[in-house]
Amino acid sequence: MGAFLLSFILCYGQTKPEPQPTRNQAQFPMENNGLPFFNTPSLVMLDKNIRSIFQDKKGHFWFGTNGAGVYRYDGEKLQQFTEKDGLSNNQIQHIQEDKFGNIWFGTGLFGVSKYDGKKITSWSKMENNPISDKEWKMEMEDLWFYGEGGVFRFHHDSLDYLPLINTAVTDKVPLHSPFNLSRYAVYSILKDKNGSVWFGTQAEGVCRYDGKSFVWFTEKGLRGPAVLGIFEDSKGNIWFGNNGSGLFRYDGKSMTHVTEEIKRNNPSLNLSGQSSVGGLSRIYTINEDHIGNFWIGTVDNGVWRYGAGKLTHFTDKDGLTGNAVNTIYRDQNGELWFGTDKDGIFKFNGNSFESFQIKNK
Repeated sequence: MGAFLLSFILCYGQTKPEPQPTRNQAQFPMENNGLPFFNTPSLVMLDKNIRSIFQDKKGHFWFGTNGAGVYRYDGEKLQQFTEKDGLSNNQIQHIQEDKFGNIWFGTGLFGVSKYDGKKITSWSKMENNPISDKEWKMEMEDLWFYGEGGVFRFHHDSLDYLPLINTAVTDKVPLHSPFNLSRYAVYSILKDKNGSVWFGTQAEGVCRYDGKSFVWFTEKGLRGPAVLGIFEDSKGNIWFGNNGSGLFRYDGKSMTHVTEEIKRNNPSLNLSGQSSVGGLSRIYTINEDHIGNFWIGTVDNGVWRYGAGKLTHFTDKDGLTGNAVNTIYRDQNGELWFGTDKDGIFKFNGNSFESFQIKNK
């Protein structure tokens, strides 16, 4: 098997789609029946539609795509896993690792899959599962996944659907089926340093759950468009990326609408649907570099760097040919990776962006 080189190229990009409603399925683990994975590493090329990036405890990188499954790169070979190998869906929205080293994927159609190093097992919801029987609780080792009207909590061997609508401060809303998208559909999740879990919703702002009670954050425009990114910085502040209202920061006491504060909002967006050049309104992802700068990925205006009172905008003139940035991931060495739609992965060299690809020698 040939060795691999890291090389840099430039590509082209487009907007990413929202998650689609889930098909009704019976709840049972689905495996690949113990069959070997029929993907020859020497023939695999990394897909350009990158939705999620993760580095596991062994240092291996996982690249989740918008429709080509997930790739594992160990520094020498690239291996691809798809629905044929047992994934519940080929769109990989987020990736996690448990204490046993299993890799977990939150997939499109709100599915969940686990890779144990040998096989992939997938879970789906049970159509007749009475959601009222599921009690809200949590433990430190729980894994959380997106749901149509709430979240899925994986505890030990159980995947439970927990509707957020029952916890909302906005009453007079009928209980939704877990199989239909609602304003409470969860598109982003963060477990903070104190153990609380934050859920960004389709149209109802953000909910924080500490194991005992719920607090909803809806002020200053956070409620309305979908909250697609949640991030905790090195000082414990919580940042929210809203797909319409822009960037928010919560310091534990008060909420700041950062996009409005720095005058980068687009008031006509919700009326016209048109993006504005230089706008910081449609945010998908947020991260922080090793010196405290914040990097914000948008769906329509590339990447922004915000720190020390200075805002810098990076676009195609800086080598970032894709305006739609789905994810910004910080690896174990503190380096940032930028995953885009149709443009693959980029890294920043200090002055400009260079596209990352894996090729055979």
